[in-house]
Amino acid sequence: MTSMRRAARTAIATSLRSAAFARAYTVTALGAGLLTAAIDRVNGPVTLATIVTGLAVLGGAALFARRDELSLVGFAPTTLVAFLAWAAASAVWAIDGAHARAVAAWLSLAAWALIGATIAHLRDTLQIARAAGDVFRTLLALSLALEVLFGILLDQPLGRLGIAGDLAYGGPVQGLFVTRNLLGFVAVLALVTFAIEWRARAVARPVAVASLVLAGLMTVLSGSPVAVVLAATLVLAELALALARRAPRGRRARVHLALAGGALVFVTLAFWFRHAIIRFFAARSGFAARADLWNALIDWVRHKPVTGWGLFGSWRGEPFPTNILAVELGGAHGSALSAYFDVLLQLGWVGLLLFLLVGLFALGRAWLAAADRRSVVYAWLPLVLIAILVESVFESYALHDIGWLLLVVCAVRAGRERSWRARLDPAAPVPPPLRPQGNAGRAG
Repeated sequence: MTSMRRAARTAIATSLRSAAFARAYTVTALGAGLLTAAIDRVNGPVTLATIVTGLAVLGGAALFARRDELSLVGFAPTTLVAFLAWAAASAVWAIDGAHARAVAAWLSLAAWALIGATIAHLRDTLQIARAAGDVFRTLLALSLALEVLFGILLDQPLGRLGIAGDLAYGGPVQGLFVTRNLLGFVAVLALVTFAIEWRARAVARPVAVASLVLAGLMTVLSGSPVAVVLAATLVLAELALALARRAPRGRRARVHLALAGGALVFVTLAFWFRHAIIRFFAARSGFAARADLWNALIDWVRHKPVTGWGLFGSWRGEPFPTNILAVELGGAHGSALSAYFDVLLQLGWVGLLLFLLVGLFALGRAWLAAADRRSVVYAWLPLVLIAILVESVFESYALHDIGWLLLVVCAVRAGRERSWRARLDPAAPVPPPLRPQGNAGRAG
């Protein structure tokens, strides 16, 4: 009996350590992260929580099975751990009756963080990008098929998935992502991923071309103004990264400093002229509603500027003070429509600073790794991080589901590619360099 148990444990451990499990886990986790809104609408929050819990448990088991390959020092970035710790501590100062919700919101945040860390440790950058590409291709193709079915053939909406059936009128469409802005965000991420797959020769040329056409089409059909801003930003980021990659190694540090200085000047000017920018967009889109929400939200932040009101995650159920904001604005919102404002309201200026450090430190490490290494696949990390940081100005995806999952994946992976803590732990495993050739790109 003892030998049978030992054999069973060995078989389970072998399965958890296998490359097949790592790929299946990565694809499943990314798919679940992308479909959380659809799963919630069709099956409810209990089903979604069960899926997330199962993925977190499996991820923890896989990491435990590979514990001999992991290093405690380099397991996760310090900024990420600090942000999660501050979010957990916020349950202490949450208002009466909100402690249980704060704990539940933190458990969701921590579960997705564990899933993201598992992906980052089980797979290298190329394998993660390839898995993301496969998931993007499948879900965008299914989204287009559903839009054709309900928007043209049946000419009726599919309310449970939020599909309005407007494809025959040129959109906007939602696909499997419930809202057009989320579809636009995913389609732009897919464009980045497919372009890198093509340049790295990770997929056949016809597949790469068809994938880029599909992602471009869904970006246009989404009708999301945020997607246009995001795509333009990523084009500029890719040009800047290409400039840094082509610079001689001796001058590369000065190029990085010049690019960082230019970005800082741009952000400073955008902040200085924020009111004019808001008025410009408000006159041409539904941006005025965001501006009104942010202005009302700032008034509540002033009551608890340092700690915030405590983590409550989604605005579903209108937790305090979002219920008061709904009354003030004459309508409820699902979030602050900005990850930065959401963090500021819930976790205060300390939480916002830690959140910014998570993203900026990860971006710095990923950018330097992408500039220094020959393989184009390393560009996937900084470009995805830039997409998340820019999207966070207009949506709160970076605090939930796929946005938070990708942020953690990129932060942990960037830390493994380039981190000062590796010097403190000489025994820490160093990821092998990826080969840019076509055969290497097709590795699962």
